[in-house]
Amino acid sequence: MTTVLQALVLGAVQGLTEFLPVSSSAHLVLVPWLFGWDDPGLAFDVALHLGSLLALLAYYRREWTTMALSIVGPDTTSRRLLGLLVVASIPGAVIGLLLEKQAETVFRSPILIGCTLAIMGIVLWIADVIGREHKDITHLTLLDAVLIGFSQALAIIPGVSRSGATITTGRILSVERQDAANFSFLMATPIIAGAGLHEIPKIAQAGIDAAVIGGFVSSAIFSFLAIAALVRFVRTRTYQPFAWYRIALAIAVIAIIVSRAG
Repeated sequence: MTTVLQALVLGAVQGLTEFLPVSSSAHLVLVPWLFGWDDPGLAFDVALHLGSLLALLAYYRREWTTMALSIVGPDTTSRRLLGLLVVASIPGAVIGLLLEKQAETVFRSPILIGCTLAIMGIVLWIADVIGREHKDITHLTLLDAVLIGFSQALAIIPGVSRSGATITTGRILSVERQDAANFSFLMATPIIAGAGLHEIPKIAQAGIDAAVIGGFVSSAIFSFLAIAALVRFVRTRTYQPFAWYRIALAIAVIAIIVSRAG
């Protein structure tokens, strides 16, 4: 059973790692595994993601309002961006539904997480080194949106990271660092909202208690802080510190697995 303190910690972990390219799902599996806590389960994870959704809507409230008004207004730039976000969200939604069972079972293996953390860390590092900064968010093409959308679908595997995969793909496509993050976060909004609505029955069945509420609030607060911090950070710096963190964490996870097996 997850205590309120554990829920607050997991909410903070979710909030800090959902939008940094280090994989929140990996951390939400690894933290209970490392400390010997009960796995809170996918339903609790969804409650934490709803906290992140609230932070997204709060941080990008102006952008979403502008895009919504553009549907019936003259702002073609915002309307085009909204269309690209819709297209980019489809692959993740479809693959998420198809692999829902695996996400609850085999994809939560620490050894798998260690491998994916390392592999995607290396890919992120390479992409950020070779990626140029030719495109801002208004110059993304339909093909760019499709490719970034398919990369988001890979995030169903813990350790890949939704933001890590989409930002990496954005950098490969020569999207500016800051706009790679902004597009990643904007496209996360519908996918997290859709997943939350789909899983609400599980949350209702499991029951809403103080731990769930505490985790939700903690996740919302730390998610907002993480979004603001990353967007500000990549204005002048690269994503390489996150790549090195992923590799270091992967090495630590594999070392712990080996030591426990011995």
